[in-house]
Amino acid sequence: MTSDFAAAHLHLERACHYLRGDDETSSAARAALDILIDAIAAAQYKRPPADVVEFPKTARQR
Repeated sequence: MTSDFAAAHLHLERACHYLRGDDETSSAARAALDILIDAIAAAQYKRPPADVVEFPKTARQR
């Protein structure tokens, strides 16, 4: 089973929208959601490590 990072990102963005109050709890919740949104975005766009291909050495480089 794979995660749907795009859907998670969308729901977290909506949660931020619903927590638009000026109270301390809403502000703290939005700050925590911002951290989660950043983590989701990083996971969503993470690329697998690339294979490094070495070029053959020429006679001068040996």
